[in-house]
Amino acid sequence: MITESALPRVEKTHKLDDGVVRNLGLVGVLLLLVVIGIITRPELYSDPTWVKNNFLTILQQASAIGVVTVGMTFVIIGGGIDLSVGAIIALAGVWATTLATQSYGAAGMIFTALVVGLAVGLVNGVLIAYGKLVPFIATLAMLVSARGLAAQISGKQTQVSTNETINSIASTKLLGIPLLVWILGLVVLAGWVLLNRTTFGRRTVAVGGNPEAARLAGINVKGHTLLLYMLSGLCCGIAAIMLTSQATSAQAAMANLYELDAIAAAIIGGTLLSGGRGTIVGALFGVLVFSTITNLFAINNLSTEVQNMVKGGIIVAAVLIQQFRYRSLTNLLRRRNDPDKPSQHPSR
Repeated sequence: MITESALPRVEKTHKLDDGVVRNLGLVGVLLLLVVIGIITRPELYSDPTWVKNNFLTILQQASAIGVVTVGMTFVIIGGGIDLSVGAIIALAGVWATTLATQSYGAAGMIFTALVVGLAVGLVNGVLIAYGKLVPFIATLAMLVSARGLAAQISGKQTQVSTNETINSIASTKLLGIPLLVWILGLVVLAGWVLLNRTTFGRRTVAVGGNPEAARLAGINVKGHTLLLYMLSGLCCGIAAIMLTSQATSAQAAMANLYELDAIAAAIIGGTLLSGGRGTIVGALFGVLVFSTITNLFAINNLSTEVQNMVKGGIIVAAVLIQQFRYRSLTNLLRRRNDPDKPSQHPSR
């Protein structure tokens, strides 16, 4: 049996180098967006206080979608897709803000949101892993169903959160940093550790890269797929509380198109849609790129239609780069790091 320790050292090296190059490229994109902001609104960027507050605003706006993207990244690396994340957030938020749930206080609201997220993720996982439905179809059906159930529960009305503890989450700061950003940081850290330092992460990559080989290696592919969708649902439950706190309310239409934003951020971060490869750090950078673009358009009073066209162009560019550049870069790094390659100056 081939063990992980028996893999060629060059294979691990080129993956590390490729990840570093990709993340540095995303940092470059963020810096370019900042430069564009400085050029277009120099009067704002000349104020250090405004720059600091704007930076925190970008992070706060990225917090909820960032949490969702962590779960989405795991699902995509595992060879799946989840189109229902926005609907799960809406259902969890609406269920957590009913009068009956709010009567149990903040703990009851948080517990309800997390359980609803896990339960819907469980249903997705069962349909896909054991019902053998295509992930696209199963989660698309869940998108429609969860939105409909959320509308039924709320009576198509906005439900106001009257719990001060929940509402204060969005306005609370620790060490000058919004609590929402701290929550995002903790989820990203937990996701990074889970993907890179645990058996669960290695199995996720194996299942997404080659499910049959993973099965032959003794991995319970169906059970692992189920856990991936439950993890995605859990992240949606967390995001539901975060968004409810920001709006002090919940409704069936909340988190609209979050599934597309999360998928796009994961792709920008280098996650392959075919599964088997991706990073949490790269996905976070993808979220920050889109949040910075949104902020840039806002401070320049540009329409959301133009913003969406720019986002679409970025997504297309990212996929093209994955398709045409990744293999060339991989081969280049392999040649550079291969200790057995012939010398360029053979002895005479």
